[in-house]
Amino acid sequence: MNYHIVTYGCQMNVHESEKIAGLLRRCGYEQESGIEDADIVVFNTCCIRENAENHAFGNIGALKKLKRQRRGMLIAVGGCMAQEAGKAELLVKKFPFIDIIFGTHNVSELPALIARKQQEKKIVSLLADRAETEDGAEAFRTSYPNAWVNITYGCNNFCTYCIVPYVRGREKSRKKECILEEVRALIAAGYKEITLLGQNVNSYRDGETDFPALLDAVASVEGKFRVRFMTSHPKDFSRELVAVMKKHEKICNLLHLPAQSGSTRILSLMNRRYTRKEYLEKVALFKEEIADGEVTTDLIVGFPTETDAEFKETLSLVKEADFSSAFTFVYSPRTGTKAAAMEGQIPEEVSKERIARLIAQVNENTRRKSEAYVGKVVEVLCEDYDSKKGLYLGREPLGRMGYFAADQNCVGEFVQMKVTRANGVSLYGERV
Repeated sequence: MNYHIVTYGCQMNVHESEKIAGLLRRCGYEQESGIEDADIVVFNTCCIRENAENHAFGNIGALKKLKRQRRGMLIAVGGCMAQEAGKAELLVKKFPFIDIIFGTHNVSELPALIARKQQEKKIVSLLADRAETEDGAEAFRTSYPNAWVNITYGCNNFCTYCIVPYVRGREKSRKKECILEEVRALIAAGYKEITLLGQNVNSYRDGETDFPALLDAVASVEGKFRVRFMTSHPKDFSRELVAVMKKHEKICNLLHLPAQSGSTRILSLMNRRYTRKEYLEKVALFKEEIADGEVTTDLIVGFPTETDAEFKETLSLVKEADFSSAFTFVYSPRTGTKAAAMEGQIPEEVSKERIARLIAQVNENTRRKSEAYVGKVVEVLCEDYDSKKGLYLGREPLGRMGYFAADQNCVGEFVQMKVTRANGVSLYGERV
């Protein structure tokens, strides 16, 4: 039997889909296939923005005809959208051909739900919150030589625009030893890059172990590998974290620190719990201590009541913080969040004009920084082979993708690459 998984959203969902694949293999499903040949199709959904939900609805609806032709095929919908209040009922009403609906807190129940489906017409199984930090699912990893490792689940921050705490639950940290055991096993299996994952990694806490202490322990594991982490909340960013990053060569000097806005008033409305000045002080601390460090960020435009002057503060933040790149978004109202009920919602055409200006400013930063690489030698962790370009590809420590030619397979190897040209966030060069 074959399976097909459709993943939407963040790195947490990507890794969760690896766990879903592991669970399906335990159920007897043997390999990934195209949707047309799959015996089960699983949608791992996202609801952080409206367009993510719309994409999921469109792709689920497109299976109606195929389901009619192949009645034995199972369709399962899980993830954040399924967990969102009222969405399971909507899915049942809108797509009666869905067989199984499960949420973010009971991924490990999928094998049992599949077994139950033999006796029941339709199964909707949602839990109010995750009972434990371990989900009991062993991942079937598809991202070699990179590996994702969860360190926290859920979030306590309740930013007014964000639905994550409502669909992922309150924050829970995994045990330090469980994390270290997983990292050691991954390094022993040949993985070369570990990314620690959480909605807010730097609020991690296991007894006396905070995030800097955990990061120090992970980077102290023997072997040649890189360490990354995401996502950090500026309110929890600390000198101790910078000191650990500076201590270990294994830790990439790339800090993803979502600002969301350059306006202190908007940040207050977002419940971000820092000011523009405080954010810039944290960026300055990082760059003072780590000379070659770079910062990436998330930015939202069109938050309720945002004025053009406040949007320009976000534009100027891109220059002042000197971001190397940014994920940019138009504010998307999420039912149940405080911001969705605020007055002063920004017209769509205004938000579209602002996001275009913001992207242009971010791209200018990215091009300038990438062009500075030309003539330099960087270490690339080779991840894959691009058959269309006839080039191998992989990331350098600060996150740019490097493309180069090689006369033999070097996936999983660290490669020295001399950069000959840059194109946006991509670097091209030759192996040296």
